[in-house]
Amino acid sequence: MTYLPAIEIEPPTDASASIIWLHGLGASGDDFAALVPELKKMLGNTFNPIRFIFPHAAEIPVTVNGGYSMPAWYDILDMPTHTAAGESAERQVNQDQLLASVNDIHHLIDREISRGIKSERILILGFSQGGAVAYHAALTYPHTLAGLAGLSTYFPTLTAPHGFSSSEQNKNIDIQIYHGSQDPVVNESLGLKAQADLVNLGYQTQYHRYPMEHQVCFEQVQDIAHWIESKLP
Repeated sequence: MTYLPAIEIEPPTDASASIIWLHGLGASGDDFAALVPELKKMLGNTFNPIRFIFPHAAEIPVTVNGGYSMPAWYDILDMPTHTAAGESAERQVNQDQLLASVNDIHHLIDREISRGIKSERILILGFSQGGAVAYHAALTYPHTLAGLAGLSTYFPTLTAPHGFSSSEQNKNIDIQIYHGSQDPVVNESLGLKAQADLVNLGYQTQYHRYPMEHQVCFEQVQDIAHWIESKLP
């Protein structure tokens, strides 16, 4: 089995939990790996058994960026600015590539289980484009996961023949949504639409809003740390 290249930060004690955290378009796993020292301070003893995994997306041409190659989980074919109602329009994505990335994340989860981590002790997080993959990866995974977090992201609608086949085992998964009220890249309307779409699919979500742009902030990292502490005690 070939796995995505990733930064792996091993815990100071034997691992009994894992966090898989996906970066955004044009970035790499290094982006969020840099948060681990801060999370260590915030989490205290909860931090000790957690393995952190920050996978790198492959470089592919991205249509909306003039076809230039960059790290991306899938190609974005169109990114309309606004709908007739004045809200940000949904992105048109290469659905085959999105699902291939979802499959890659499933393989990483499978590997953690083969390493002795219970699926109920695995959290999936994703930022921006990585969040879209995280949503689909967690909600279609066939074993119960600890939780799912989408940061400054959206929930892409999959059309036939792809569709969205949810996992019965994760119908009650804890879903946290974090978004900036001033986000110029993924407008907050898309974060709110993701929440509405998930609720319509029968999921329970918790939405967090911050006065920030397309980024993370200290208050948000604190909230994520509290969430991790609650899910991986």
